[in-house]
Amino acid sequence: MDNFTFWNPTQLIFGKGQLEQLKTEVPKYGSKVLLVYGGGSIKRNGLHDRILGHLKEIDAKVFELPGVEPNPRLSTVSKGVEICKKEGIEFLLAAGGGSVIDCTKLIAAGAKYDGDPWDIVTKKVIATEALPFGTVLTLAATGSEMNAGSVITNWETNEKYGWGSPAVFPAFSILDPENTFSVPKDQTIYGMVDMMSHVFEHYFHPEENTGLQDRMCESLLLTVMETAPKLLEDLENYEHRSTILYCGTMALNGMLSMGFRGDWATHNIEHAVSAVYDIPHGGGLAILFPNWMKHNLKVNPERFAQLAVRVFGVDPAGKSAEETGLEGIEKLRDFWNSIGAPSRLADYKIDDSKIEVMADKAMANGEFGTFNKLQHEDVLEIYRMSL
Repeated sequence: MDNFTFWNPTQLIFGKGQLEQLKTEVPKYGSKVLLVYGGGSIKRNGLHDRILGHLKEIDAKVFELPGVEPNPRLSTVSKGVEICKKEGIEFLLAAGGGSVIDCTKLIAAGAKYDGDPWDIVTKKVIATEALPFGTVLTLAATGSEMNAGSVITNWETNEKYGWGSPAVFPAFSILDPENTFSVPKDQTIYGMVDMMSHVFEHYFHPEENTGLQDRMCESLLLTVMETAPKLLEDLENYEHRSTILYCGTMALNGMLSMGFRGDWATHNIEHAVSAVYDIPHGGGLAILFPNWMKHNLKVNPERFAQLAVRVFGVDPAGKSAEETGLEGIEKLRDFWNSIGAPSRLADYKIDDSKIEVMADKAMANGEFGTFNKLQHEDVLEIYRMSL
């Protein structure tokens, strides 16, 4: 494995009734608060009122930015930055899932920058400071509640990119599984696909001597696969919701990937799809990841075989590493199908008419992937396999 330094300053506050901690944590940072949230689910389930109640108790002056999109848009970020600068916001609170948190991260950084926040996303400038912010998580999926990454869509140019900075680790994140009870079945499925995909992105890398990291990744995958069917049968089960919530955070808070950098090609390929078609990120990953795996199977068949045996229970007797690995990939597809995830771009009425456009967007910064460097034709082939 490579040399590494691990640092994660986010305070994780996990469990039932932990929303009360807002009254302790928010005053550490200021009294002028911008509450950022999405399409209104936190109002329907009462979380919005509970948050405002706690903030009122500490005499916070609250401004609100509702309407963050599932693929958060630059235009919404710009609205938030304007509020922060105009009102002298001291602290931001993201109440929602990964999209809301990702949006809040760029607002926090953009509030400290004089130019266009898109400059930060496109890495024309590096965000070295940001307003402090916390999160109240309502969806188990992205892990954005305990990392410094963010993905933003510029809908005007149909571009969607990831960016990150140590300046945008959340100060704290409150994870109460009960706040995820109202997440509908399809979003619950997408979230579990997303967290599994994060683990796969870690798992496929070129480094050696990562035995402990491999086992950590495998155990998380097994836990999600064991819990998913039970949760989908009982969406308000506290134990199952808490397990999946914890898995989502652990999948992308840096704990699994010490000593190496994962591949991340499939995320880049999916970002190009949802930048053009605005489909759910988890749905896109469910379609694309098994096909990325098939496309790259020959790069390191033993790696795929290890995953197949340890996670998907494939019997390797009498089979080559490549045959074993392929069977594991098929079992992954079968599992995602079994929980109701999409398997083809056609499920979203996407045909081949824009695959060249999507491939061009995926290749905007040149070849990518650490497990195997992908070129334009590789991306096109994976899209074709996914139609």
